[in-house]
Amino acid sequence: MLLKDKTVVITGGAGLNGLGFATARLMAAHGARVAVLDLERADPAAAAAQLGPGHRGIVADVTDKASCDAAAAAVLEAFGRIDALVNNAGITQPARTLAISGTDYDRILDVSLRGTLYMSQAVLPAMQEQGSGSIVCISSVSAQRGGGILGGPHYSAAKAGVLGLARAMAREFGPEGIRINSIAPGLIGTDIIKGKLTEEKKAEIAETIPLARLGRAEDIAGACVFLASDLSLYCTGITLDVNGGMLIH
Repeated sequence: MLLKDKTVVITGGAGLNGLGFATARLMAAHGARVAVLDLERADPAAAAAQLGPGHRGIVADVTDKASCDAAAAAVLEAFGRIDALVNNAGITQPARTLAISGTDYDRILDVSLRGTLYMSQAVLPAMQEQGSGSIVCISSVSAQRGGGILGGPHYSAAKAGVLGLARAMAREFGPEGIRINSIAPGLIGTDIIKGKLTEEKKAEIAETIPLARLGRAEDIAGACVFLASDLSLYCTGITLDVNGGMLIH
């Protein structure tokens, strides 16, 4: 098992059809003790219970620094250490440039970008004390190609910011044995696209992808396990594209 006895924190992990929960499930299967963080309405405790005994669900709002710090403290109290963090929490909005309000901009960037910073800040002291750790930041192909299928320019900006933040943190914390990497998923068949694309449109998009299908949540989960495990000990500051070839560059 690749993550035996490791403690992993996953933000935005309670949605049972989402990337976060798929990652939590696969990491638990590889022996990790998983802390699922999400908003109260998402019921992270119920999600953690589905993983089996020994896991925790913790209510946390990644846009609130005190909430992130409290969540990290709760994980340390329960498990004694934090080996990996997956910054998965994010929201999107289909809007064109001239339609984006200041409120829209703040809402999208607060979760994806500010949340990545705050949660990383919350776990980094424990990782520094251990002299090891791995942080995985979920970005998006839209950060690389200048727009996606669903998210507006502010979503692309937020996810591009995640890439820059992760690289800068990787450079800063590498000497302390802490690795920080990003994953840029392509179009993944989760609840975030539910009701937004017809089956015909999905098939049309799949025809443009070299691997001839949309991504699955498990595809991203596998990449997260790799980056959280010792298989990637010499990887830091990288962006791992998991898009089926949607973007080859």
